Order: sequence, then structure tokens, then C-alpha cells
Amino acid sequence: MTPGLWSEPYRFTITCLQVALSSRFLLRAVSGVRVTKVDWQHSENGAAHHTEDYPCPELVVRRGQLFSLTLDLSRALDSEEALIFTVETGPHASEALHTKAIFQTSELDIGDTWTAAKEEQTENTVTVTLASPSNAVIGRYTLSARASSRRKHSDRKLGQFILLFNPWCPEDDVFLDSEEERQEYVLNDSGIIFRGVEKHIRAQGWNYGQVFRGTTRGGGPGLGADLNMHETCEAKECVSKLLWEQFEEDILNICLSILDRSPSHQDDPATDVSHRHDPVYVTRIISAMVNSNNDRGVVQGQWQGKYGGGTSPLNWRGSVAILQKWFKSRYKPVKYGQCWVFAGVMCTVLRCLGIATRVVSNFNSAHDTDGNLSVDKYVDTFGRTLEDLTEDSMWNFHVWNESWFARQDLGPSYGGWQVLDATPQEESEGTFQCGPASVTAIREGDVHLAHDGPFVFAEVNADYITWLWHEDQRRERVYSDTKKIGRCISTKAVGSDSRVDITGLYKYPEGSRKERQVYSKAMKKLLSLEPWGRRRRIRRAGVRAVWRDDLLELATKPSITGKFKVLEPPVLGQDLKLALCLTSLTTRAQRVRVNLSGATILYTRKPVAEILRESHTVKLGPQEEKKIPVTISYSQYKEDLTEDKKILLAAMCLVSKGEKLLVEKDITLEDFITIKVTPVHIYHPVSDRADAGYPKLGSEPRAPAPSLKSREACAILKGYVEAEVDDWCHILWPSQSRGLQEVGMQKMLGDSWMLPLQVLGPAVVGVAVAVEVMVINPLSESVKDCTLMVEGSGLLQGQLSIEVPSLQPQERALIQFNITPSKSGPRQLQVDLVSPQFPDIKGFVVIHVATAK
Repeated sequence: MTPGLWSEPYRFTITCLQVALSSRFLLRAVSGVRVTKVDWQHSENGAAHHTEDYPCPELVVRRGQLFSLTLDLSRALDSEEALIFTVETGPHASEALHTKAIFQTSELDIGDTWTAAKEEQTENTVTVTLASPSNAVIGRYTLSARASSRRKHSDRKLGQFILLFNPWCPEDDVFLDSEEERQEYVLNDSGIIFRGVEKHIRAQGWNYGQVFRGTTRGGGPGLGADLNMHETCEAKECVSKLLWEQFEEDILNICLSILDRSPSHQDDPATDVSHRHDPVYVTRIISAMVNSNNDRGVVQGQWQGKYGGGTSPLNWRGSVAILQKWFKSRYKPVKYGQCWVFAGVMCTVLRCLGIATRVVSNFNSAHDTDGNLSVDKYVDTFGRTLEDLTEDSMWNFHVWNESWFARQDLGPSYGGWQVLDATPQEESEGTFQCGPASVTAIREGDVHLAHDGPFVFAEVNADYITWLWHEDQRRERVYSDTKKIGRCISTKAVGSDSRVDITGLYKYPEGSRKERQVYSKAMKKLLSLEPWGRRRRIRRAGVRAVWRDDLLELATKPSITGKFKVLEPPVLGQDLKLALCLTSLTTRAQRVRVNLSGATILYTRKPVAEILRESHTVKLGPQEEKKIPVTISYSQYKEDLTEDKKILLAAMCLVSKGEKLLVEKDITLEDFITIKVTPVHIYHPVSDRADAGYPKLGSEPRAPAPSLKSREACAILKGYVEAEVDDWCHILWPSQSRGLQEVGMQKMLGDSWMLPLQVLGPAVVGVAVAVEVMVINPLSESVKDCTLMVEGSGLLQGQLSIEVPSLQPQERALIQFNITPSKSGPRQLQVDLVSPQFPDIKGFVVIHVATAK
């Protein structure tokens, strides 16, 4: 009988064959390819992605752009083997939420998915190129890999990298089609914020520091990490844990922490992370998190002039110290900030994340609390603001941000610059946040579009109305102006320190037919006016309802005009001398009762203390002009002056026959101390330097000179003043590329001029520079307990604090210290004088640093 197929000998043979095949398979699996080391190519990828200045231990790249890695393998890949990669970000990452992707090496393609390709292979080393989609979620990613010959769930963690928005990628929503603007609005880590009043705008330097480098840099996850330690990546993580602590204060890491601390992330972290592909979502979250009103955000606002337990907003020089303090305190809000501080910090965060952002200042900025596109101010018969009735306000200036990105939610017409405001003024959707609001939508009156269009439109285009409140609770309109709000909207120029007026981006020319049409369009959208003209009532707390018809009605034009004229530039520490000039517009004689008042105010125009109250009676002949002298002594305002150094004068002029004229004047006092900076290079005495026109100095710093001499070459520290003077002096500024270039500088008061100073050639990376700061006291009283605070990204690490000797009247002090530039290009050095007597004396100078040869 022939043995059956399943007889014992055959069964034994098949079993042996199965064992042999299984053993062969197991042997193959055991010998599968493993990644033993990763070279993240930091230098090459950083240069290609414009991220080489980020000091993070991980690789930092931008989405929608290729980046390469070199992998050391346990053996060479077979021709049929591929590498399978997994990238994931955030908790509970999933492919459904687009926070996780699994892909293998094949044809490289930049599209809607992650892809990878093998570029070069030599024995046990392979170089691969990865591509992320242009709409990928931004944030910290974990990268894992395995060979296709290995079983699933055997992925080996290679490390972490950070993915940012990419304004260089045309397919990215944040794409900006100008290299000069990308350099300015993404990579420039210092800038200028404009403050002051409409007629006297001054500049303040600000250190954004979005690529701030920590005190040390060493190995960490992703820095050529050797993954062969104990054959596990987990062991490497343990070894790197202590090293990572050196970097946790890096600004990029802090910016990612801000996103993770938001209420949206705390409530639903997986969903929150999945929305981080959208610049509209990310910027709105940041606008809420930079202030601390609804969460443990970064900065706590304070507008009462009392800063106990914190830092005055005027004493901040940049964002780095604020962000680090918030992070070190385990997310405790930093005290204190005002609008320019919120805007400076937000600019840092958004530039750091890869979104082109700039700081914008609006002068005569409206805060419309009830959305009627009108700032309604109530005053008494002396022109003093009645705070219990006045809810709206007009700030001397307000600062916010603009970021550049497409608006997929609104359509292509509304892309470009978007307004974002982190200053906590009004709630939006239950949170103190504002924007993004399309600048184009604001200009066209499309206030119904997301987000917060009505509030931003009012800031730049509301009507300004002043009501006289009578004791019998009657109100009478005494002043109205459709052109007062939204003046000189300003931002820093690309590539220079100049101020650029961008008012035309927000509205059509004031008083033009188009501007009034847009205003009416916005009003109709907001107030839902019925076509048959039904009036809309606008209610205010403590004030009877205001009919919309009342708001549209113009005030009666009086038969006189008036204005305050500053007779001498207003200087802190000296008496103020002005004149109220009244002119009759009629051919008849008139008697005018003039009630004058003055108060120290904050930059929000909120009164602090009354310093003047007096009345005069004036007889005006036909078309006659008369002047009423007004003097406010230093002793009158000294005790009540705030750090804003602002005074508001008002004159309520009561003309016979019931006519009324209100005249107002905002005054900002000038700083009384001049600060000048003199970078002087410390050169070794070599002939080529002398032949090139540089001074022959030794290796030691030059001894401080007792006084400035005209032949000394120095650099101007730009301290902008606010006095009403028309004189300008011109300074010759040496430039390596263009020779001497002319720079305008506003004249200071009396004998205290900004002296013509020059820089001795360009600074050089790694070469010490001696900086001289001269402080002059032109007052007739002594000044003491002053400190110089010095800061400059790429010029010195952190902040430098230097005590200033007491200054007697008319005395000057010369202080010298050294800095060593660490970065090339134009670098901003800020030098502020901090004093309990006279704060907010600020200045800066741009030093051009050359690359070391």
C-alpha cells in the first residue's frame, strides 16, 4: 500500500520544512535593518529654512519645504527594502486629525501629504529627504522609522524636530512675496515702536529676540544623537534630559508653551493641536494668551499708574525678559504691560512661529465700548471729563500688530495684512482677544466679517463727539469731528528706522466722499438701520439713551475760534508757558467767559489729578484776536505727573447768545536728560587699520574722557523728543558702503543739543567694542539714584545694569563698558536711563556688525 499524503514520514518531512522556513524567516527578522545614528544636518537644513539662528537642540524647519537626514543603519538596505517613517505631534496624535502621518521612501513630492525619498546610499549609511505639506500642523514633532522588512510596531524613535509656518513657500497661507519684507517681518529680531502724540511722534527701540540664544548650547535630542547606546533610543532620552534643561528658556520653546497653555488646549488638546495648521486659529489664540485676563497668559495689564509688585511698562526694553520671566515662574502673569508691551511680545511670538508680523501704532485711537462708531465724551463747564458718564475714550496712541496671511475663511479679497490686538480692551466671544481682522475689510467697511471688525473700524474711523453735561442732566453737543480719530497710523519701514504712514491702508482720505460712504456702510451693517429710517437707540450705563439721529446731528458752529499755543517747548522740571488764542469770526463785539482747566493724564487720556482751574472774561471786538496767557509752574504738576509725562488742557468758552466752544491741548513733556552712545572699537595697533583710516588703539579699552570733544567720533543714540519745535539739525553718519549719509535729528531744548556724533567703522563679530554713554543733566537741581539698563540682541547676553553717579545741575557723566557682538548685520543697542525721579528716558542706536574674517 502506497503511503498516504499525510502518513507519518511525509508529515515529518513537511514539519521539518516548516521549521526551516520559519527559522529562516526569524533569522531575517532578527537581522532586519535598524537605525543606529541620525545626522539631522542642522547647518544645511537651517540655512535652507532660514532657521539657523534658532538655538534649540532640535532641528527647526519650515513646512512645505524639503529637509534631509543622514541615517546610520545596522546593515545596508536591500534593493527592495524601503524606510517607513512616522511623524506625530501633540497628544493622541492620529491620521484622522492630521497630527500623525505614516509614509515610506518613494518618489518625493511636495503636496498635501508627507513624503520621503532616498537620495544617497553608501553601505550602511543612507541620506533621505523628507517633505511636509504646506498646510501641515506646526509644532514639535516626533520622528520614528523602521525598515519595511521589520514587523509593525517596531518603529525606532529617531528624535524630535520643530515645524514652523513658511512665508517662503508659495503654497503656505502665510507666504509673503518679498524677500526684503521677509527679512524685516520674520527674521529681524529688533525693531521700533512709535509712541507719543499725533504731532510729536517718537520712536522706542524694542528687542523682539525671537531667536534668542540661551547661555549655553550643547548636545540634546536631535543633535547628531547616537542611538546605539544600549540599543535603545529611550536610554538616549534619559541621558539628554539634563541637557534639555539648558534650553528650556529658549524663546521658541516658550512660544510653543504659550500655545499649550491656552484654554483651548487644556480643554481638548488633540483637537486644539489639529487646528494649528491655520494661521487664523493660531494668531487668535496668541492674541488671547499674551494678556492674562482670561487665563494664565503672559502679561498682566495695568493702566492706573501704580506698579507695585511688578515692573513699570515703560521699563521693558524687549520681549525676551518678559517671556523668560513668565516661563520661569511656571506661567504666572508678568506685571505689568500696556499696549506697546502686548504688541511687542505678540510680535516676538508670531515671528518666532514663522508668521510675518509688524507693530502698528494708531494715534488718536478710539475705544468704542458700545459699538456705535462714535467716541462720546462728557464734560462739565470747565471742559473736565466726567468719568462716571464717559465710557468711550480716545487714547493718544494705541499699538497693535499686523500679520500677513491668506484668509481662506473670507476669500482671496481679504488676504494680506490682518489686525491682531493682544491688549485686553473688550471681550470677543467671551475672551479678551482681538482679530484677526482684515485690513482690507476695515478699509471697505465690511465690518460684519470675522474677527472683531467693528471694534477695529471704530479705532481708526469713529466720529469724535463732546457733550456738555448740565446740572439738570441736559446734554449739549459742543464739539464734533469726523477726522480726529485714526491719525498717522505708523509702522517701521522695511530695512530702515524710518516711520511709514500706512493710514491709507485702513481708510480712504478723511473727508472724502468715499470715506463717508464707507462709514455709512459700516454704520448700516452695525446698527441695522431700517430702510424707512427708524432710529436705533444706543444705551449707556448712567446716561440716558442716545438716539442715532442725535449722533448724526452736527454741533452748532460758534462765532469764535480758539487754539492753545505753546510759547516755550515744554520741558520736564520747568514751568509750562502757553497762550489761549481766541479770534472773533463776526463783525460785532462779543463777551466770552473762559473756564480753563488742566490735569495730568495717562496716555489713554484718563485724568489723574487736576493741576489748573481758573476763569477769565474776554471782550472780543469785530474779528479781533486776543491771547490769554496760561502758566503752570513745575510745583503745580511735579507731584501728580505720571510716567507718561502728559498734561491735558481744556478751555470751555461760553459766548454770549448761548454759543459754546471747547478747546483742548495734549502736552507731552520732554526728557530732561540727554543720552549719547559712542561705540569705539578696540583694535590692535596694526598698520592696515591705520592706513584704512581707523584709529590706532591698543588692546585695552580707552580710558573714559572727562568730556566730549568736537574731534571725537561717536554714534548718535536716537532719543526722540516731543517738544513743539521746528528746528532740525543734520548729522553726518558714516557708512562703510555709502560713505557719509545724512540723518535728521530733532533739536533739543536750550543748550542741550544732540551733538553730532559718528561711528568709527563697522563693528566685527567676536571683537570687543567699548561703548561710551554720556548723561547730561540740564536741570537746575541734582539728580541721583540713576541706573543705565543696556540690552541688545546679538550684542550682549541678557541685560546690563550700570549705576550712574549723582548729577549736579548742568553736570555730565561719561560711562564706559564693553560689549562683544555675536551676530552680524544691523544690531540694535538700547540704553535706557532708569530713575525713581524721572523714568522712561529711552534711546537706541543701530550698530552695523561685520562678519569676522
